[in-house]
Amino acid sequence: MMTVGNDLMKGESALVVFSGGQDSTTCLYWAKSHFRHVRALSFTYGQKHALEVQLAEQLAADADVAWESMDVSFISQLSQGSCSLTDESLSIENQKASDAKWPTTFVPGRNLFFLSIAAVYARSHGISDLVTGVGQADFSGYPDCRDNFIKSLNVTLNLALDEQFRIHTPLMWLSKAQTWAMADSLGVMDIIREKTLTCYNGIPGDGCGHCPSCQLRREGLQEYLKTRSELHKNE
Repeated sequence: MMTVGNDLMKGESALVVFSGGQDSTTCLYWAKSHFRHVRALSFTYGQKHALEVQLAEQLAADADVAWESMDVSFISQLSQGSCSLTDESLSIENQKASDAKWPTTFVPGRNLFFLSIAAVYARSHGISDLVTGVGQADFSGYPDCRDNFIKSLNVTLNLALDEQFRIHTPLMWLSKAQTWAMADSLGVMDIIREKTLTCYNGIPGDGCGHCPSCQLRREGLQEYLKTRSELHKNE
């Protein structure tokens, strides 16, 4: 069900759940290195920054990957008043409130809906392999980024659609530094640094520098560059 690593044989086709951020763009190129044909599916779910989907379309075009976007804005309607990524009245909080179960940036049901819709879409295109950039090692407190959720959903989708889907999570156990290392090994580190949008405040590249997502991205990059520099010194 989970297939991570270099032992995966070159498969026929894969569908990447694609936001245009650091993780999903790394996964897009990971998929290109493991499958002969790759498609990307993005979602408009009521997020504050429409630029996210625009960049995803351009990134897919640059990677020569077929791309589509679907409107699932009902997701934001389900979480009105609770999510700072979709509610204009809420600001992005740098820290989770002491009495809150999840960060305000948690979009309830997002990965559940994304992967479920992606599976139906994949089925219509004869695709059995789904790729998503969720990760548990550096996850931001989101329950739908956990390995046990992905495994459970994989089983459910197979039962619901009578198919044999495989959900690949190449970043599941990687730190952000290791995710940067993967991007570098795939030859797309500059693309990730300059053209992706990870920032909660909607600023591409290095972003705002102070939201939780930017902090995690920057700290991971600094750690990786330090490690790479030390390795080069020892060569």
